[in-house]
Amino acid sequence: MSATADRVARAALCRLGEPGDPRLTGLVAEVGAPLVHDRLLIETDERGLASDVAQRLSALDPVSDLRRAAERGIRFVVPGDEEWPARLGDLDRAEPLAGRGGAPLGLWVRGPLHLAETVERAVAVVGSRSATSYGGGVAGEIGATLAKQGHTVVSGAAFGIDQSAHRGALAMRGPTVAVLACGVDRAYPSAHRQLLDYIADTGLVVSELAPGCAPTKLRFLSRNRIIAALCGGTVVVEAAIRSGALNTASWALRLNRTLMGVPGPVTSAPSAGVHQLIRARDALLVTNGEEVLELVAPAGEHTLVEPRGPERPHDRLSLLDQQVLDAVPVEQAAPPVSIARTAGIALPRVRDALARLVAAGLVENGADERHRLRRGD
Repeated sequence: MSATADRVARAALCRLGEPGDPRLTGLVAEVGAPLVHDRLLIETDERGLASDVAQRLSALDPVSDLRRAAERGIRFVVPGDEEWPARLGDLDRAEPLAGRGGAPLGLWVRGPLHLAETVERAVAVVGSRSATSYGGGVAGEIGATLAKQGHTVVSGAAFGIDQSAHRGALAMRGPTVAVLACGVDRAYPSAHRQLLDYIADTGLVVSELAPGCAPTKLRFLSRNRIIAALCGGTVVVEAAIRSGALNTASWALRLNRTLMGVPGPVTSAPSAGVHQLIRARDALLVTNGEEVLELVAPAGEHTLVEPRGPERPHDRLSLLDQQVLDAVPVEQAAPPVSIARTAGIALPRVRDALARLVAAGLVENGADERHRLRRGD
């Protein structure tokens, strides 16, 4: 089997059926694209005539498709190519989801970057199309932080969270990949034509659908598995209970990828799906890009210091000194014997503790050895 024959067969088959049809992807993974193509081409119906599939397949011209795509700066990347991301092979080993499954027959790619190298350190950032300003802001910050640290941001170029994540990465002049549910020569949504053109100029626009193909609901579900498979981790920023982003999250779990969720207000419907992921312990809670980096970067490369409030002089006191300090009056100074009585501690130990507290600047030692808390403490 020649590499050219395999590429041509895959280009034809990707137009024949819906993307992610596990029957077709499974056959191709088992016996190869040329053999599947040739067998379907001679398939007959009960009357001995060419089947509907054979007729449709014979009407295709994959060689011309590949030539026209190349003329428009679009390449067709297939398994065996240097550009093919090895992670996509995990899809052939995962159980289908919602009737979709298997590695794509190939990916149509538009843009100057090397696909496999670009997604080597990739993180998907997905979520609601009707994002809140809170969600959009968080997605943008995560995208920018990932890009600044050399990670690629992958999303679907949709309204809401997707566009915010892409724009965050672009603001840092970092790489970003848009995975579409239509041909890479189409702008969907149309309002994002300028965004997609810019991504194609500086990053990559990718689809398993041939140029010219239109988006459908099923194709978005198929697209989601590609987003999850290309990345080492997926962040869901906002997603309602029935959000399509939860389908991407399910694929991330199926593929043993790191799944992260950004919490929103507990009363927020756009975050209800994310909250369920976190509650079920399917997703790790993250609140910013730094926390995402800690989870997706190699062990020890991006470790965060646990956040804590500013240290106060009281924090390092021993239990004894803390007990004595609590017994020192605020306004009216008192002698050590009175402080010892209040603290319930022997007088010699209280005197020693008071000396340490005075040295630490926490207690004032006035006339007649009377003590009170230092002003302002």
